[in-house]
Amino acid sequence: MQAFARLLDSLSFQPARNAKLRLIEAYLRETPDPDRGWALAALTGGLDFAAAKPALLRSFGQEKIGEELFHLSYDYVGDLAETLALIWERKPDAEPPPTLSEVVETLQRATKMQTPAILKRWLDSLDSTGRWALLKLLTGALRIGVSARLAKQAVANIGNQPVAEVEEVWHGLSAPYRPLFDWLTAGSPKPQSNMGGAFLSPMLANPIDRAEIDTLDPAHFRAEWKWDGIRVQVASSGGVKRLYSRAGEDVSGAFPDIVDAIDFEGVFDGELLVRRDEAIAPFNDLQQRLNRKTVTPKMLKEHPAHVRLYDVLWLEGEDLRALPFDERRARLEAWMGEHPRARFDVSPLVRFTDWAHLATLREEMRQDGIEGLMLKRGDSPYLAGRPKGPWFKWKRDPMLADCVMMYAQRGHGKRSSFYSDYTFGAWREGSAGTRELAPVGKAYFGFTDEELRWLDKWVRDHTTNRFGPVREVEQQLVLEVAFDGVARSTRHKSGVSLRFPRINRIRTDKPAAEADTVDNLLRLVP
Repeated sequence: MQAFARLLDSLSFQPARNAKLRLIEAYLRETPDPDRGWALAALTGGLDFAAAKPALLRSFGQEKIGEELFHLSYDYVGDLAETLALIWERKPDAEPPPTLSEVVETLQRATKMQTPAILKRWLDSLDSTGRWALLKLLTGALRIGVSARLAKQAVANIGNQPVAEVEEVWHGLSAPYRPLFDWLTAGSPKPQSNMGGAFLSPMLANPIDRAEIDTLDPAHFRAEWKWDGIRVQVASSGGVKRLYSRAGEDVSGAFPDIVDAIDFEGVFDGELLVRRDEAIAPFNDLQQRLNRKTVTPKMLKEHPAHVRLYDVLWLEGEDLRALPFDERRARLEAWMGEHPRARFDVSPLVRFTDWAHLATLREEMRQDGIEGLMLKRGDSPYLAGRPKGPWFKWKRDPMLADCVMMYAQRGHGKRSSFYSDYTFGAWREGSAGTRELAPVGKAYFGFTDEELRWLDKWVRDHTTNRFGPVREVEQQLVLEVAFDGVARSTRHKSGVSLRFPRINRIRTDKPAAEADTVDNLLRLVP
């Protein structure tokens, strides 16, 4: 456990991606099985301890120092694991610290009644860093700047294999991944994968702007609309049917209507959307379906899922990834033409004569569900990762609105000491003809470190009220907010929801009274 704690501690203070990779690689090489396998599971989000939830950990802190003091400490520190690790003390006569394997395997067997005593015994035996790592492991919120993809890249590196090879077998394995490490480090055969039911590393596009586009030959490229959903992969063979997110997370359970509609064998790339009466619904509708463990019949009926396909990687046992895009596209269209399928269709190509023509089409398209264009070379094979040159994404310019900061809350991790999460509003007519602010969104990025320090001080100097960890501030500061779309929403008091809002700039030059209104935002709804 102590070695894993040192790894997490080092990763949390290391901002550079390649340096993080080296730290994980060194740990995986030096740590024996099964500890390294459990660590890999933790880094990729593959561990869950049903009996050790945040509510239990909060109760530990309240028992130690009292409910009010713990609440104030938690609010100041901004992180549950760090707060509890700091207030707990190591007992001199405690038993030796547990190993990572001991922690995982014990908690997998422990009942809900047994878990509190076990956790307290371990907390007594660990130093502050070890306690912090244990608590991070329990909550699953590591927040150390390591994605599942980066962890898979590290494990691939120790065996000198492409990360795509690891991802192809990943979903056929389970922690602590002994067959994976035996293949990568001990010369054992590569674990078997069910190609149809396995996740294949996606091909990603590079962003591009108008000036860069003019350097390309339009005859070499095909254009598609960039749909405003989430990238998914549909995979099926031998009775195994799965739906994956772009990162390789199995999201089949949240979309049983899609899985039930799979009556084919192959692997397809596409966009997950909500579709009603042949029209694509706003992204806000899709959000109602995301990250749900159970989906009610009402949710299935009111938010019907749909996958718009734009590439085929495998079809009926044949690997098509080496074929040019134009050939894969022809195979996809012919396959769908033979037998149209409910909940699936093919993303149409956008016909254009030159870049000026395509730019005009891009600006004129303001339909729900579209956030720009994808450009793909007709001769490009399907390559894992983000190769430079074959695929580009040309997103629409963001919308802008001037809003007024209303509330602020501390961030997490490195931002736990700063008020970095800002709720902002727009003006509307209130009762008796008065104007009032209605919240329209929340943003926690888009500003520099220097601007964050300025905003944090402004919040502290202009606080008017407190609601637990939230501070209400004077309605004075105007924030120019950038967002990718706007939709009507019954879940928000203002009646509108912004898509991917972020702070574009701080408008100290603009009076709050001149900020935008809710009516202005509603006019932007397609």
